[in-house]
Amino acid sequence: MGTKSGPPRSSLGKVVGNALALAVRRCQGGGRRALSDGPRPAAPRGPMAAASTSPTVFLLMVSGQIESAQFPEFDDLYCKYCFVYGPDWAPTSGLEEGISQITSKSRNVHQNLVWNFPIDVTFKSTNPFGWPQIVVSVYGPDLFGNDVIRGYGAVHVPFIPGRHQRILPMFVPESTSRLQKLTSWLTGRYPEFTDPKVVAQGEGREVTRVRSQGFVTVSFNVVTKDMKKLGYDVSSPTLASSSLTSVTDAMRKF
Repeated sequence: MGTKSGPPRSSLGKVVGNALALAVRRCQGGGRRALSDGPRPAAPRGPMAAASTSPTVFLLMVSGQIESAQFPEFDDLYCKYCFVYGPDWAPTSGLEEGISQITSKSRNVHQNLVWNFPIDVTFKSTNPFGWPQIVVSVYGPDLFGNDVIRGYGAVHVPFIPGRHQRILPMFVPESTSRLQKLTSWLTGRYPEFTDPKVVAQGEGREVTRVRSQGFVTVSFNVVTKDMKKLGYDVSSPTLASSSLTSVTDAMRKF
């Protein structure tokens, strides 16, 4: 009785291998199409999107110049300036301090000492506490040619954006006795602060004896950014004046 011989084992293995390879390719292709055609995560909308794009700090841009000074008793003066600000503030560009050229009195009636020394700095912060102040120190020669302090002054940078002008009353520390005054005059070492930034701070000022001496004029150009987005509204001077006028009129009628 004869027997039928089947296909060779080698050819059967090839057929099975080709079938498995084709099945694997189809599975891989379907998985890739599933991954490529799958839904993409939607972009956040509503409060989440607003929170992701809202600013975390506001900017204060200050430019201007230290224009002039009035010191009737002195001549050939120069000035230094520096900024004092709170712990939450940080400068991002510009110069925090500077020193001007020496200037002499003008020949007009006012005899102003004109510097026109530029200032330009930008700060960032998360809150208005510690709003920047500018400290101005004026120096000049005494009778013996020694460089001595002629006045300190400080003022806050204006809160309202726009152009502003401020006049700083200047003062100098004074000796507590006549003997110290005579010694300072002979040695050329007059009382002065080791750090001018203490002028913008209140600590220890109540025990310091000072004397008024001269004035310095400073102009500011103030620009703010993102303050309203953080909840800080800076009212304009026209709004403040109109509200004050309305209150005054109401009190008069009452």
